[in-house]
Amino acid sequence: MSVVRKAVIPAAGLGTRFLPATKSQPKEMLPVVDKPAIQYVVEEAARAGLTDILVITGRGKRAIEDHFDRNFELEHYLEESGKTDLLKEVQVTSELADMHYIRQRDPLGLGHAVSVARQHVGDEPFAVLLGDDIMVDDSVLLRSMLDVHERFGRSVLALKEVAPEEISRYGCVEQEPVEQGLVQVRSVVEKPRQEDAPSNLAVMGRYVFTPEIFEALDRIEPGAGGELQLTDAIALLLETQTVYGRTFTEGRFDIGQKIDFLRANVEIALDRPDLGAETTEMLLEIMRGRGLV
Repeated sequence: MSVVRKAVIPAAGLGTRFLPATKSQPKEMLPVVDKPAIQYVVEEAARAGLTDILVITGRGKRAIEDHFDRNFELEHYLEESGKTDLLKEVQVTSELADMHYIRQRDPLGLGHAVSVARQHVGDEPFAVLLGDDIMVDDSVLLRSMLDVHERFGRSVLALKEVAPEEISRYGCVEQEPVEQGLVQVRSVVEKPRQEDAPSNLAVMGRYVFTPEIFEALDRIEPGAGGELQLTDAIALLLETQTVYGRTFTEGRFDIGQKIDFLRANVEIALDRPDLGAETTEMLLEIMRGRGLV
């Protein structure tokens, strides 16, 4: 059975929810505390042993490539200035993984974005990590999904329970329990109406796929929103292969949503040894000033 070595990070979206900030920079490069969002995703993949990483980019995304490249002038300045801690922080970004890039020429949806990774991935299983979803869990979820794939040799989806009124924002699965935290996916549908949803288990931004997903991607037609939906390809894959779901409850931030982006900044700062106490005091001060405490 093939061991998963490669990760694909789709990062070609336009980031319209964050305009005008994303007019001249990728949404994936928006800082969460002091690191761009996509660095959290790359670090997660690297911690799980996925050090061959392909980023699917688009127009205006060159800053992502520059971030994970060396910057000799900056490194020289930091070294000469004796700022060794900052020098290490800068250097580590170019040493996390073997980074590769390919452009999605047309914004035809997540399914299409994953399909352009076919030549790089080849006939190997691979992981997909959405570039605007960050998981702050020390790669626990991703590692557990890779373990499931190693046990069964099949694709694995990350699943999380959401409120019934929120299910129409996600792909949704019909499932059958296998063991604690693991289900077998019976069917999947993209963005169902609340009354039509088979469950409240939503597909989140982490996947481990067998290479047969590419054959399914070749067969799908434009779906919800006129785009090629990855969910539709998973539904086709289910016709020939078992697909599993690993459930989780916490650690995810959808930084494509403004309120989750703000929450990620606050919660990550609170957990930082160098910022936690000051952040707590800042929040209390704000709440006192508004008469909330």
